[in-house]
Amino acid sequence: MSFVYHIIENRRRYFLFSTVLLTLGLVAMLVSFVRTGSPFRVGVDFRSGTRFEVQFEQQVTENDIRDMFAQNGITSPSIIALRGEGLENAWQIRSEFVSPETAQQILDDLNTLAPLRADASQVTSVSAAVGNEVTRAAIIAVIFSAIVVLFYIVIVFRQVPNTFRYGTTAVIALLHDVFIVLGFAAVTGLVLGWEVDALFLTAVLTVAGFSLQDTIVLFDRMRENIARRPFEKIDLIANRSIVETIHRSLVTQLNAMFVMVAILLFGGVSIRPFIATLFVGLLCGTYSSIFIAVPLLVTWEERISARARTAVS
Repeated sequence: MSFVYHIIENRRRYFLFSTVLLTLGLVAMLVSFVRTGSPFRVGVDFRSGTRFEVQFEQQVTENDIRDMFAQNGITSPSIIALRGEGLENAWQIRSEFVSPETAQQILDDLNTLAPLRADASQVTSVSAAVGNEVTRAAIIAVIFSAIVVLFYIVIVFRQVPNTFRYGTTAVIALLHDVFIVLGFAAVTGLVLGWEVDALFLTAVLTVAGFSLQDTIVLFDRMRENIARRPFEKIDLIANRSIVETIHRSLVTQLNAMFVMVAILLFGGVSIRPFIATLFVGLLCGTYSSIFIAVPLLVTWEERISARARTAVS
């Protein structure tokens, strides 16, 4: 019997590994909350404010930038030096919401401080009403997708006994992936200054779709094997189903990941947080489908069967 046939038997290790990842993410979110008042660095897409992303052709200091903003009535901007290839003398400044005229005046003043690179400088502003609406829509989208998935699996897998367990474990794996992505956002916000914006929400929903696709493929193969081998133990069926589908899942995800690695290495700086989040999420989605969703289902089934045998005896 090959190594992969022992996946279910080693499920405690996977659960422990996921617990460690989730705990690290939770710690990062707590640290971020203490430092910034939010579990992760929230971009202007989700709250009111104005974000300036500028790159100077000469070296400037944070105090120089802060003084220039103070001259325009902004006394406590959040200033972050951007780091990475091609980001010399690049800064990200967040402030309260300012009008387009004030934003342009600030850019003109910064340009007098040191020449700005026009192709690497931009301003994004979002009012409080728009920020609240985007935040509400993001929460509703995640909750709605989880509910739809639960009912979809219950309906599609109605031929299998206890279909509710399939749907519940799929949703748990989905939430597992979402929380790890949120933890990743908290870590990158603390270390790299990356912000959670509308693109981040797009990445989260994309990850949810990929993760559920893999989970449904595995559960569908389990359904077929249960029909073919009705007297085989559930852990053997699960192992067999994973072996029969793992190559398809890995090939599909690896093709997407190779493209994302290329974009990370050679793509633009502005899209890098989105691609990195997507990469981590897809990797986590592949992992959770094989090592979380199916083992959780098997554990649930075995415990229910054990209780039933105990009640009978």
